[in-house]
Amino acid sequence: MRVAVMTAGSRGDVAPYTGLAHGLARAGHEVTLATHGSFRSVVAAPGVGFHPLPVDPRAVLESERGRGLHDSTTGAGKILRLMSIGRTVVAEMAAELVGVARENEVLLLSSSLAPLGYAIGQGLGVPSMGVYLQPLHPTGAFGPSVIGTRSFGPAGNRLAAHVVNAGVDGMFTPTLRTTVRQLLGLPRGSARTARHAARERRLWPVHHGFSPLVVPRPRDWRPGLTVSGYWWPYDPPDAELPARVRDFIDAGPPPVFVGLGSATVPDPAGTSALVVRALRAAGLRGVIQRGWAGLRADEDRESGEGGAGHAGSRGGGGEVLTVGDVPHALLFPRMAAVVHHCGAGTTGAGLRAGVPAVPVPVQFDAGFWAARLVALGVSPVAVPLRQLTVDRLAAALTAAVRNPAYARRAARVAGRLRAEDGVAPVLATLDRLATSEPPPSAPPSALSPH
Repeated sequence: MRVAVMTAGSRGDVAPYTGLAHGLARAGHEVTLATHGSFRSVVAAPGVGFHPLPVDPRAVLESERGRGLHDSTTGAGKILRLMSIGRTVVAEMAAELVGVARENEVLLLSSSLAPLGYAIGQGLGVPSMGVYLQPLHPTGAFGPSVIGTRSFGPAGNRLAAHVVNAGVDGMFTPTLRTTVRQLLGLPRGSARTARHAARERRLWPVHHGFSPLVVPRPRDWRPGLTVSGYWWPYDPPDAELPARVRDFIDAGPPPVFVGLGSATVPDPAGTSALVVRALRAAGLRGVIQRGWAGLRADEDRESGEGGAGHAGSRGGGGEVLTVGDVPHALLFPRMAAVVHHCGAGTTGAGLRAGVPAVPVPVQFDAGFWAARLVALGVSPVAVPLRQLTVDRLAAALTAAVRNPAYARRAARVAGRLRAEDGVAPVLATLDRLATSEPPPSAPPSALSPH
C-alpha cells in the first residue's frame, strides 16, 4: 500500500519513525515520511520518500514564546503554554497534510498530529492509525506522561488524562473548523469527529513505539492499544563515527556522554560550565553533544569533522570532546554512561546501548521516562534540570559509573530489547486495514473516563 507516516515536533519526534518507515518499506509498502523540511537530512532510509512540512520547530522553541516554556514550573503549565504556541502553527501544516493524504492509502499518525491527521483521513475516506512514542491514553496505572510523574490515584489519573487529551483537541479545533473543513468541503460540526473521545468510540488502533519491558501495557486500556516495541532510528549500514571521535574514545577510559537533544536551556553557557565541572569532579572523561541546548566545552578550536572539537583548558586538556550530530547507536555503546534529557527516543537509545543512565529531565514526558529508568535499575537517580548542580550531577555520575550493578542491569535490559520487533505489530495492523478486517469490539467499561 501507499503509506504516509506523519509526524511533527523535535528531532526526537522524527528519528524513530525513520526506522519504522524503513521497516514498512522493506515489507513492500510504498512509504512517505511527512515532517518538517528542516529534518530532510534525518529522513535518509532507502525506499522512504520525504514530504516537507512547514514550520521550523527549533526556531519556534528559540522564539520569545518558546523560551517562555522555561518560565513554567509545572508540567501542566508547560503543556498550556505549548498548546497556545501550537494553535498558531498547526494551521500552517494543514494544506500540506491534506496533499499527502490525497496521495496515500493509509495514514500513520504521531500523537503530535493525530487529531489533525485523523480528521483529514475521515474527510477523504483514508484509513489511519496512531503510532505514538508516549503512553497518552487514560489509565489508572499512572498519571498523564506529558505532565510529569505525579500520580493522582487510579480514578484521578484517568480523569487527568481525559483533561489533557481534551486540551490537546482544543489546540487543533480552530484549524479543523476552518482550514480543513474548507479544504475538504466538510459540513459544519465535522471537527467533533476528530476528538479523542470520538476516536476512542471507534476503537481507533494505536501502536506505541516503546518496549513493554519499559512500560507494560496498562490492564485497563481498551482494545486496539498496542505496546509494540521500539522503532529504532535508521542508520546506514556503512555509518561510522567521525575519526576524531573514535580517536578521542580510544585515547583513554570510556567517557560519559552528555547531551540534551532537542531540549533548550535558559543559560547554555552556564549549563555547559556546570557539566564540565561535574565531569572533572567525578574524575571522568566526557563527550558533550551541542544539540539544541548549545552545550559545549570551553574550546577554542573545532575540527570541522563531524562537528567535533577537542576541549580547551576548562575541559582539562582534551578530557572533554564537543560533538555535533552523531548516531546514538554508534556512540552510546562505547560510553561509560549517558546523561540525557529523557526524550522518548534518546531514552530508548540509551537502553538499547546497554549502559547506565543519568536522566536530566527538562520538560513534558521527560520526567516520566526518567522515572522509568530509575525503576528499571539502570540509573541511580534523576536530576531534573531545575535542580542540576555540580555536586548532584557529579554524585550521580560517580554512582552510575563506579557501581557495577547499574551496568549489569543495563546489559540485561539491552539483551531483552534486542529480541523485540516493534515493526511487526504495525505491519499486522496494516495487513488488517488492507483486507478491511474489523477491529475487536470494546466493552463499554473500556471507554469510561472513570
